[in-house]
Order: sequence, then C-alpha cells, then structure tokens
Amino acid sequence: MLKFPMAKFHIIIPAAGSGSRMGLGQPKQYLKIHKKTFIERVIRVFENISHVDSIHIALHPKDDMWNTLNLSLSSKVSTHYCGGDSRAKTVLNTLETIKKHTDENDWILVHDAARPGIQEKDVIHLIETLKNDPVGGLLAYPIADTIKKSDKEDRVIDSPVRDHLWQAQTPQMYRYRMLTEALKSFNGIPTDESQAIESLGMKPKLIKGDFRNFKVTYQEDLNILEHLITE
Repeated sequence: MLKFPMAKFHIIIPAAGSGSRMGLGQPKQYLKIHKKTFIERVIRVFENISHVDSIHIALHPKDDMWNTLNLSLSSKVSTHYCGGDSRAKTVLNTLETIKKHTDENDWILVHDAARPGIQEKDVIHLIETLKNDPVGGLLAYPIADTIKKSDKEDRVIDSPVRDHLWQAQTPQMYRYRMLTEALKSFNGIPTDESQAIESLGMKPKLIKGDFRNFKVTYQEDLNILEHLITE
C-alpha cells in the first residue's frame, strides 16, 4: 500500500450550470426545498464534517444570484467564479485556482450541487473507507431495476444483466495530482471524475451511498425529494 504524508480533504462543488433541462428559468443550485436552497443544504453537510479542511464553490463567471443568498458561512468556504462550459472544465478550473494551497496528495471530493439529499454519514464513510486507498472512489447505489438499452427510436435492443451495475453518485474522491492529470488527459468530456480516472487505467472503489442522494434533473425529481427530505 502506498504511504502518503497526512493529507487534507478539500470539497469542490461545481455550481455553474444553468439547469435548462428542468425548464424553471433558474439554475438548479438555487432551487429550494423547505425554504433552503440546494447549494446551502450541500454546503451545510460538508461544513459539519470535521475531516473537511476546505470547501470550494465553483460559480459561473456571470452568476448574479449567489450574493443575494446572504449566507453566513464558515471560514472553510471559498467561492470562485471559474465555471467552465462543462462540469469537467469547471472542476479543472477550480483545481487550478486552489493549486497554491493544496498538496498534490491531498484528497479532492467533488459533489454535485444538484444532489441536496447527500447525508453526512455517507460522506464520512466515504472518507474513512478511502483515505488510504491507492486510487480513490465514489458513492454509488446498486441498480435494482431491470435495465433496457434502446436504439435511436427508443426501441429495446438489449437487456443488460444488472448484476454488478451501480448508479454513480457523488462525492467522488481522488487525490489532487491524479484527478488533475485525469481531467487534463481525457479525450473528450468525461461524464464524471470517475470516468476520467478510469481512462488512466485505474479502478475506483464503489462505496454504497443513500438512495436520497440522487441528482435532481427534472421537475418531478424535485417533488420526490421534497417528500424524502423532511427539514
């Protein structure tokens, strides 16, 4: 097992998206559940975790909503108007922004702002499980439903065996140097950090998360989450 000096844990929350697929006219991170925005809920979870050394919010350069929230945040939290034209670019821009204050062996945990159902216990479990891992990994949830693969006309062409299939979640946790290299060298745009790490020939570890930690993408998702989160 590789030995590293005492590493710190840094959170990156990409929050530069427009939320266009929901059709609500505002970015998803500013939607509310029980009077709290998604972004605030996510930040509070990480603020409460003693393992976490810093939290970095990556905003769109033209974001004009963040300052209207008037949130009282801990000294752990920094904001950066460095959002790019893709999630991967936003993460890479943030990694570059915090480079001077981060060791190459520090852990980076990337979490979607559109996953306000993240549970503190699951983040702690992720960190404790992977803190000495040579690669890193991510929260994920085993797929229970039968999966169908379709053609361009939405007709079924295959029913993949669901054994060993997982739905990726976040946070996804990798060391600074490895994650930066993976994102810079990836051919195209990775759908998540794990895909970029996999392109280096690495095998990220899957850590079972909570079903509430799903990504809010459509309006009906918001209704479901409102029933799952009670406060």
